[in-house]
Amino acid sequence: MSTVVGVGSGRCLDVVGNSDALGATVNIYDCNGQANQAWNFTLAGEFRIFNDTRCLDVKGQDTTAPATLQIYTCNGGPNQKWRINADGTIVGTQSNLCLDVTGGGTANGTLVDLWTCNGQSNQRWTTSAGSSDTQPPTVPGNARVSNLLCDSVTFAWNASTDNVGVAFYDIYHDGQQMKTVSGSTLSTSLTVVPGATWGLYVNARDAAGNVSQASTTVSITPPQCQVDTTPPTTPQQLAGSASGTTVSLTWTASTDNIGVRSYDIFRNGSKVGTVSGTGAVPPATSFIDSGLSASTSYQYYIRAQDGQANVSPASNTVTVTTGASCGSSVCTVRQVATDNDIPWGLVTLPDGTILYGRRDAKDIIRLNPTTGAKATVGTVPNVQSTDGEGGLLGLAISPNYASDQWLYIMHTSATDNRIVRIKVQNNVLNTSTEQVLVSGILRNKFHDGGRLRFGPDGKLYASTGDAQNGDNAQNINNLAGKILRLNADGSVPSDNPFGNYVWSYGHRNPQGLAFDSQGRLWEQEFGNGIMDETNLITRGGNYGWPACEGTSGSCGTSGFIAPKRTYPTSDGSCSGIAIVRDVLYVACLRGTRMYRAVISGGNLTNVQTYFNGTYGRLRTVEPAPDGGLWLTTSNNGDKDSTPNNSNEKIFHVTLGS
Repeated sequence: MSTVVGVGSGRCLDVVGNSDALGATVNIYDCNGQANQAWNFTLAGEFRIFNDTRCLDVKGQDTTAPATLQIYTCNGGPNQKWRINADGTIVGTQSNLCLDVTGGGTANGTLVDLWTCNGQSNQRWTTSAGSSDTQPPTVPGNARVSNLLCDSVTFAWNASTDNVGVAFYDIYHDGQQMKTVSGSTLSTSLTVVPGATWGLYVNARDAAGNVSQASTTVSITPPQCQVDTTPPTTPQQLAGSASGTTVSLTWTASTDNIGVRSYDIFRNGSKVGTVSGTGAVPPATSFIDSGLSASTSYQYYIRAQDGQANVSPASNTVTVTTGASCGSSVCTVRQVATDNDIPWGLVTLPDGTILYGRRDAKDIIRLNPTTGAKATVGTVPNVQSTDGEGGLLGLAISPNYASDQWLYIMHTSATDNRIVRIKVQNNVLNTSTEQVLVSGILRNKFHDGGRLRFGPDGKLYASTGDAQNGDNAQNINNLAGKILRLNADGSVPSDNPFGNYVWSYGHRNPQGLAFDSQGRLWEQEFGNGIMDETNLITRGGNYGWPACEGTSGSCGTSGFIAPKRTYPTSDGSCSGIAIVRDVLYVACLRGTRMYRAVISGGNLTNVQTYFNGTYGRLRTVEPAPDGGLWLTTSNNGDKDSTPNNSNEKIFHVTLGS
């Protein structure tokens, strides 16, 4: 049990009259050690009192300010869930309003309610369960598994230490949170998916919300729950038609004794795409093959596959001849280069050559896209990977690059994520010119953001992840889980909304940034396990994480800005975006596809899917100087920090009308 003390008043959060009656209100009062001031912040995010028999509750589940506080029987409702932020605010997760001493009062008996968060001292609190503690726990040790079955596994680790105490452990697989357990728990049973390879790890978290760096990753592949040797039936009635250099295929679904999980599409005998489903949703029975040569005949057939890799016989073969010209939105695709590391940030120089960064190898390559010739420009100093998604991330060039030669870089270091700039002189990275522009951005194994983009206003915009702590995203005094905006020299623009680098907040793991012809900023963001989102960013806007994921959760709450489009994570996990002629292109990793959407007013319309499984996981898409696109893959070594263990490609995509 602990007290909750108002910063502005120095008085304790107190149940009026020391009453445990349902509906009793709360105020501030001199701290006296009585039961009506002894709060217990639970694993479920509740503030319990009177020996855990009552919970701090928003009366009537009101989500508009002012909202009345009371104590009530603990029922697990969203109006009894709270978040303690690092800046000392205590926020209702349903309403996203702050615990507020009415009128900024400091006298005994002043009531406490919920009000719009404003950062003033009457909304800041100190508590042993709160933000007066800024030291994170140590890394959990010796992550390990046992009892691996088809649908469950036991995951265990050694205890972390903390200056106050570890309150929770958060368990993840591959950046997606699975479970939270108490700080006294050092093993737990997890539900897993048969045949799916996951990387498990754990973070420690204290009551103040400080999160440790992640444990080592333990890879698991659960066995199937039952032996299945029966392949799906043959796909039937495959038919195809051409529109310019794009071919559309349709077929009749296969059946299977357990379930069809995917269809592989073969063109001229080689697999060129995959249409996937889930255990609950069957795969689609259509496919669009784009970027083909004009006036050329192609032969296609389809095979179905179940969850245990049993493959059907081939369907009938169809021959489709493309038209004499493109006539569609996406025309030809040309492979420009390959790399054995992950191309992450990519920029086009004024002379038409490309600079791209290799995430795990930590160096920058200059590529001539016409000849395919490559040369190393240099290694970026102080880059350290995270055994996950950190490393050498986004790149941007100065709007005046031809004269000042500044290359802007976002990367992970041993202690933080940071934005630096270094001059490229005579095609060499001159590390003696390095300037650290922004440092102290929180890092973790996953959720490091990393994209950079100069806007038409000459300002540099950067996407930052929440460092696997959703509370960071709602704290405007913390640079994690944000879109940042800075001057080219690293100073804070005078018109930023909060007097710091923060331009928008409430983001989980944003990576895609692009500007349209009106100068508006669009952003692409990873969801946790439900949906990803494309957002239109506004100055000072709150995009809802962690209370809101896409349109799931408390997304209808006043003050949260809704996404312009969402995608199931199985069809998305999209990283980079580009805008060409007010059309948005989205590169997706888990979804292994590229989306195309027309920007119409403030909406995304006529959404189409391209390259569905054709090239695998797509990481980065950037405008090319000829009006096309650069497109990169991220297929191997994507979840580790091992350099040169990939087999990636860089493509040029020619666009039509």
